[in-house]
Amino acid sequence: MTTWVGRTATEIAAAVREQRVTPREVVAEHLARIERFDGRVGAFRTVRADAALAEADELLSRDLGQLPLAGVPVAVKDNLAVCGEANRNGSAATPDTPAGEDHVTVARLRAAGAVVVGLTNVPELCVFGTTEGVHGTARNPWDLSRTAGGSSGGSAAAVAAGMVPLALGNDGMGSLRIPAANCGLVALKPGHGVVPAGIGHGDWFGMSENGPLATTVEDARLMFSVLADTEQPPPAEPVTRSIAISVRSPLAGVRVTRPYTIAARQAAALLSEAGHRVRPANPPYPVWLSTTSLAHWTAGTAVDAEDLDPRRLARRTRVHAAVGRRFVTGVRTGVRREQLRARLAPFFAEHDVLLTPALARRSPASVAWHERGWLRNILANTAYSPMTPPWNLTGWPAMAVPFGTLPSGAPCAVQLVGRPGSEAALLDVAGQLEVLNPWRRTARLD
Repeated sequence: MTTWVGRTATEIAAAVREQRVTPREVVAEHLARIERFDGRVGAFRTVRADAALAEADELLSRDLGQLPLAGVPVAVKDNLAVCGEANRNGSAATPDTPAGEDHVTVARLRAAGAVVVGLTNVPELCVFGTTEGVHGTARNPWDLSRTAGGSSGGSAAAVAAGMVPLALGNDGMGSLRIPAANCGLVALKPGHGVVPAGIGHGDWFGMSENGPLATTVEDARLMFSVLADTEQPPPAEPVTRSIAISVRSPLAGVRVTRPYTIAARQAAALLSEAGHRVRPANPPYPVWLSTTSLAHWTAGTAVDAEDLDPRRLARRTRVHAAVGRRFVTGVRTGVRREQLRARLAPFFAEHDVLLTPALARRSPASVAWHERGWLRNILANTAYSPMTPPWNLTGWPAMAVPFGTLPSGAPCAVQLVGRPGSEAALLDVAGQLEVLNPWRRTARLD
């Protein structure tokens, strides 16, 4: 008997279009896996079992041959509206009121034939790089003692555990790339304006972008094409690119540990052997990047928390928002972000792609971080995920790509960054890494 759990979205959609399997059969298998394993993983805040099966049946009334995601089960991060479901954003302070319509990205997935099986856990207001709170804790399926990361932690855990082949998340300071790197997935944060945002109250001043989490580059490309409403075909011929390799942390005082520097250098060596022009080169990160990152990070939370009862927020969230209120006016000007773009643009005029470690160290233990102090959370997040924030501040595209393993056996990863409009180039380089150094797709939970 053919099983569809663990198959790629591309394979599933092709089988549904060719009527080798029905959407209901595919969705039912994935719902069964969720029921079996999510008590240990904690990926989902809510599962739409009956609604998903009904929507799978409804697909049969459509022209399946025209649906790029025909019958593919997807999970949606719980800060994006799904019609008929409450959008809780990881908090007890948000209303338990069903959304009246889908977020535009969810609507695009459904128009392409995807079936939303549930909404995934996030840290409160999607602030931190670990996922736990009043609605649940998302653990790394490769190592259940560790957090899946955040803030798209539940979405990443769902894909890595084989509960869905694709998930929708978003990234305001690394929230796609961090959990993807922890969980051995491909994630793409598109450049600003490529995929509709509409996240919270102002997209964290335009820094937050919606994007895909997938097990393969082909699936990430497919989902990105649907979200961006544009075709993203792979190049017909290999393209030689100029690639800079840097293992330096953008944030002063944060050290990148050896497994991640080794992974980045090994990936660079493989790309060089494949014909790319690869050389060591550090971007000219400014000394003020750390304080600018903190100001934008906290200010975004301050805006998102404005209409919520602070008494119902976790203490770390309240403090984060309180710190950010003093920065909101300055952050809104966008001066520092423009200065950062101007400083880094010459580097990307010289290099097509920047290759870095995706993280500085393995993810923190899966514990009740939402019950711990604000400073302790800030230090833990900064120590392990300093590589991602610059590219939200610039608004340029960036990816997390699995590469090798950590000493624990959990996945390791690298980051690819490009200039505006280079999503296709990043996907191309990621696809070459996938061929040169294949990775395991799904964690074994049996």
